[in-house]
Amino acid sequence: MRVVVIAVGRLKQGPERELAERYRARFEDIGRRLGFRGLEIHELPEGRQSDVTGRMAEEASAIEAAIPEKSVIIALDERGENLESTVFADRLALWRDDAVPCAAFIIGGADGLAPEFRRKAKLRLSFGKATWPHQIVRILVLEQLYRAGTILSGHPYHRA
Repeated sequence: MRVVVIAVGRLKQGPERELAERYRARFEDIGRRLGFRGLEIHELPEGRQSDVTGRMAEEASAIEAAIPEKSVIIALDERGENLESTVFADRLALWRDDAVPCAAFIIGGADGLAPEFRRKAKLRLSFGKATWPHQIVRILVLEQLYRAGTILSGHPYHRA
């Protein structure tokens, strides 16, 4: 199963990008042994419309175009489920074992994801009630993917 992170906005050079890359590389390494075929990150430009609804629709169109066919869609959404890491790992393994071709993790821009797009998601995932910058959400997604890999492989990184 491929894993793709599609994010509106770019990470600039610096510690955030370095940390994101570190977790991406760690997941790729452990993930190969678990049946995952890499981890791709697609950065999309922020919408240019002046109104929020138009901007969200523009971003949703760009996201939709970037999602690989037959993907399970996981939308990062503050109104979503707040899963324990072990439950998240189990879901990822279930999709892999069900031969889902791709898991696409979607991170919206500053205004979030368009409501109609959120409804398309198989899972709406939250990292708590706090509002997080999209750069931090990307790092959290990548860390949780790596953590899921360590849980599935029995690696001691996850000590809960």
